[in-house]
Amino acid sequence: MTEPSLLLLIPAYNEERRIEPVLRDYARYFQEKYHGKFQLVVVLNGCRDNTLGVVRRVGADYPFITALEFAAPIGKGGALIEGFKLAPLADFIGYVDADGATPPAAFHALVKRLGEADCVIASRWLPGAVLHVEQTSKRQFASRCFHLIVEMLFRMHIKDTQCGAKVMTRQAVEKVHANLRIADMAFDINLLYSLKRAGCRILEVPTEWTDKIGSTVTLFRTSLTMFLSALRIRLIYWPFVYQWLRPLRPLETWVYKKLRAPQPLPGPPIPETGEPPR
Repeated sequence: MTEPSLLLLIPAYNEERRIEPVLRDYARYFQEKYHGKFQLVVVLNGCRDNTLGVVRRVGADYPFITALEFAAPIGKGGALIEGFKLAPLADFIGYVDADGATPPAAFHALVKRLGEADCVIASRWLPGAVLHVEQTSKRQFASRCFHLIVEMLFRMHIKDTQCGAKVMTRQAVEKVHANLRIADMAFDINLLYSLKRAGCRILEVPTEWTDKIGSTVTLFRTSLTMFLSALRIRLIYWPFVYQWLRPLRPLETWVYKKLRAPQPLPGPPIPETGEPPR
């Protein structure tokens, strides 16, 4: 029986040292286990190393692996927003991190649950999750604090918005793509809240996950950027407040530059339409 076509996106920033075994693991697994068209696209986000060469080398062995390159640093969120433009190529569209924290079987487990929801997301904080190497205590503390902030701002009742493994239907992506504005690591909040507002059902399931060494994420700067972006997402859905704060845009631009974070994409405020978060 042929399964729905599947497009997997992997945003990558200077990952030449880590990405090859990840790509080969995913290629071997889905070539053997998935009985439908499978495509893997690495979206390069301002890479200054040989990540592109590594992707091309693996792609020579597995032609369903290709690269989409952006010379400028557009952030994880920016890379996924661009990658989602390929949604018409597949029935299901998902993404994982380039470090291999989510093994292929764990991502496949999400795909198998898509009949139950419009979007299925992996969670490290639900009972049943298997964490082979946990985050450091500092990262766990920052993660849980950010979770509380997100819950207060958006009330989505999602335990783990930031786990880097999610998959959704093409229809869900097409419903919300125009509302995706956040280019940094808070992109997941932007995506999930947009899906909720569009009336899409989100299913959160426990996952298998391994914290990987060699992360390029700076905890303080990334946490502050994500906090500012979470506030910005909330304001986008409050049109009157969003317009009233327009004179502060130059300050916002200055702050993002100081944090060396990708700028949010421009766009008008988004009216509070669709179903309320469930």
